[in-house]
Amino acid sequence: MNKPLSLLVVCLSTILLSSAPAAVPVKQPKAPIKLPAKRPVAAAKARPAIATKPLAPPPNAPSEVQRWMHSMTLRDQIAQLVIVPCFGEAHSSQSLDFRRYVQLVQDVGVGGMIVINRVVNGQARNAEPHAMAAFLNRMQKVAKIPLIVGGDFERGASMRVSNTTKFPHAMAYGAANDLKATRLQGYATAREARALGVHWIFAPSADVNNNPDNPTINTRSFGERPEDVAAHVKAFIEGAHSDPHAQVLVTVKHFPGHGDTATDTHMALAVVTADRARLDALEFVPFRAAIQAGVDSVMTSHVSVPAIEPAEIPATVSRKVLTDLLRKEFGFRGLVVTDAMDMQGLTKQFNAGEAAVRALEAGADVLLMSPRPEQAIQAVLQAIQSGRLTEDQVRDSVARLLSAKARLGLHKQRLVDVEMVSEQVDSPAFAESAQSVADHAVTLLRNASNLVPLRDPAQSCLLALAEGRYSVQGRRFIEEAQSRAPSMKTQWLDSALPKAELAELAVDLTKSCNTIVLGVFVNVAAYRGNVGLSGNYPAFVDALAKGPVPVVLIALGSPYFVKSFPNAAATLATCSSAPTAELAAVRALWGEIDIAGKLPVTIPGFSAVGDGLQLMRRTGAVVHGQTGQ
Repeated sequence: MNKPLSLLVVCLSTILLSSAPAAVPVKQPKAPIKLPAKRPVAAAKARPAIATKPLAPPPNAPSEVQRWMHSMTLRDQIAQLVIVPCFGEAHSSQSLDFRRYVQLVQDVGVGGMIVINRVVNGQARNAEPHAMAAFLNRMQKVAKIPLIVGGDFERGASMRVSNTTKFPHAMAYGAANDLKATRLQGYATAREARALGVHWIFAPSADVNNNPDNPTINTRSFGERPEDVAAHVKAFIEGAHSDPHAQVLVTVKHFPGHGDTATDTHMALAVVTADRARLDALEFVPFRAAIQAGVDSVMTSHVSVPAIEPAEIPATVSRKVLTDLLRKEFGFRGLVVTDAMDMQGLTKQFNAGEAAVRALEAGADVLLMSPRPEQAIQAVLQAIQSGRLTEDQVRDSVARLLSAKARLGLHKQRLVDVEMVSEQVDSPAFAESAQSVADHAVTLLRNASNLVPLRDPAQSCLLALAEGRYSVQGRRFIEEAQSRAPSMKTQWLDSALPKAELAELAVDLTKSCNTIVLGVFVNVAAYRGNVGLSGNYPAFVDALAKGPVPVVLIALGSPYFVKSFPNAAATLATCSSAPTAELAAVRALWGEIDIAGKLPVTIPGFSAVGDGLQLMRRTGAVVHGQTGQ
């Protein structure tokens, strides 16, 4: 899933809610935290009488799993399969938000949490690392069974947490094509995750992005060649599993493949129309490679795949997809986790309770972000009591999840040392690797009259076209340019600017600049529905590209939109909108780095996969810009 989710803010009051090294032991709690008596919330509904006894653990289950399962009621066991979202923020113990979290963890007994972004003024706001670690510790202290905590750490922890290593998007890794760097990203992600109290990495994406109109995957994919995607997926898994002191679960997603879709599954059910032969040759390749590499879990997708499941239902609730294909044919024995169950690709067909039951019937083990966790638990309980769900099936799912918690050592150490967080995240070595990948990912697609590198930056104009008024994207792009050419005319633009104002600006630029550099940000975001240019930007960019002054067009993010502007004299793609990509773009413009990226996808009518002009750095050029910012 592409988890910021703005709809969660609306639903917060109803559903609130995505270990440090053993050398620093932290005392475990002996008793649940007592809540303040002030501002009580309404008491939870009394639990119904349970007519079915607790599920006995499998005879070969680890001793910790047997102990945990024997200590729980059937309802408690079912609740372990539910993962609820949180923002990783510091809360007063008297706040309604905190009290709801405690209710979910201590009273409802959910099995884990996933750290997601809060959205403010249309912009995702990341958690602060120390506040997040402290919050998760507080939740662990009230949990009867240790919580498993997950996060969509596709770009490392930086996708959800500030002041962590700012890795570029997966597509940039595809353009740089350095498997050693991908392996290091997996290693670093595991290290930072455990330091923060996160154990389950919902990454990497194993989707093969062969649809240029894909609004959900896009730059989150390593590319469109299945063998290349498989190689990077395998390298990430190996890296994430390489540190015995930072054990994590690694997840591939979104099974059975979300790359050839043009629908945002946050908004509606997407359909993959490929036949079985094409699925075997393309979509399934990275997933098979991940299973062979020992991936711990597979995340489902809310896509319909008629070649496997004739019924028009999401793969998340299809037994043909999850059991017959993934379990039996592919031989996967790990955890199957749903994509977020509050996404409309699922909720438009099923309510929370029915979706939960159908997902478990299909073969899922873990229910991620149900919009109504209590309803989901009750529905599963009733399905067991009625015989719709078999006890053995639910028992196996509970045992798988609890066994994962035991493998992670959560029965020995569930808390992290908050004081050590700064020592573990955003290390200089990790930052250097992230910047190196961003530099090597810069791909030069066209370069008429050798515009790149810039011959006279002081007489050129540079603009950052951000997607929102409150966005910070483009700020570093401008700052780095100004540090190199203080007299260069620069401007940061907002997509909400009126058409007339942009048209007037275009006229002014053609009068005062000998070259115009446009850094255009196109992000992949949930509930957006497309990956085109925002607002009145298309007409503005087109007017400049067709004008008398040569334009250098830089795609910061999705590269596909450049096909709409064939008149740009020079075109570059960074395949990422991360801060590291902004610095890399400026370095390329000034000739400070070799430009050697190869396009990992096809841009129809513009460039083929593998395209990329090679350009040596300017002789005597000095590399500027601090990494890791």
